[in-house]
Amino acid sequence: MNIVVCVKQVPDSAARVVVEEGRVTWGDAPLVINPWDEYAVESALQQQETHGGNVTAISVGSENAKEALKHALAMGCGNAILVSDPALANADSLLTARVLAAAITKVGQVDLAFFGRQAIDGDVGVTAAQTARLLGWPALTLVSVIAEIDPNSGKIKIERSIEEGRQVVEGKMPAVISVVKDIGEPRYPSFMGIRKASRAEIPVWSLADLGLEVSAPFVTWPEMKNPPKREVQTEMITGESPQEVAARLAEKILAEKVL
Repeated sequence: MNIVVCVKQVPDSAARVVVEEGRVTWGDAPLVINPWDEYAVESALQQQETHGGNVTAISVGSENAKEALKHALAMGCGNAILVSDPALANADSLLTARVLAAAITKVGQVDLAFFGRQAIDGDVGVTAAQTARLLGWPALTLVSVIAEIDPNSGKIKIERSIEEGRQVVEGKMPAVISVVKDIGEPRYPSFMGIRKASRAEIPVWSLADLGLEVSAPFVTWPEMKNPPKREVQTEMITGESPQEVAARLAEKILAEKVL
């Protein structure tokens, strides 16, 4: 099987993101692979181990995004590709999906394209579905279990985690899959994998290499501000007994018009 997994470089989840002079910054916090994408890499590698083939990691971003790709390589991916172009500096999810769809097409003969559920910086969670639509492939989202894959017939059966429970879906490959945490805990990169990834030469594709000419993003952020600071005061409700505390708390809630 020929598998692609799409990853993104994001600020560390512990970073404090603020707006300075109209620009978003996370200070000196490190950039890391999107945590959701680690689950996508794990799922892609599991399918490679079961059915054979190759896993290629793809990322769209600046030169720094190579670190996310090297993390995927250290986990076990065989190849990595960075798509980088100045025109993509302010790309929205739809533009990113156009680029990923073109890159997947250029890789050629791809059976499955894996995505994480969402990116922790934008939290949009629609790039996988948008990419599938542009490719004309089925979009199997919120996947928690890949129950069955038959490479010969090209059929795939999965379970989706939804609010009402689990949903079983069958489809045909090639397909786009976005995964949730239940898919399996990501493996730690091995020492040999880290060494191999550190020496890897990652090819960089431009928009011209993909045969794309992009226009301005559909979604832009003309102005960004920090949220207003909230003044929080804490008041401890005390009393001689639980009943007295409850009565005072009820009076306070009614006085504040919470209820």
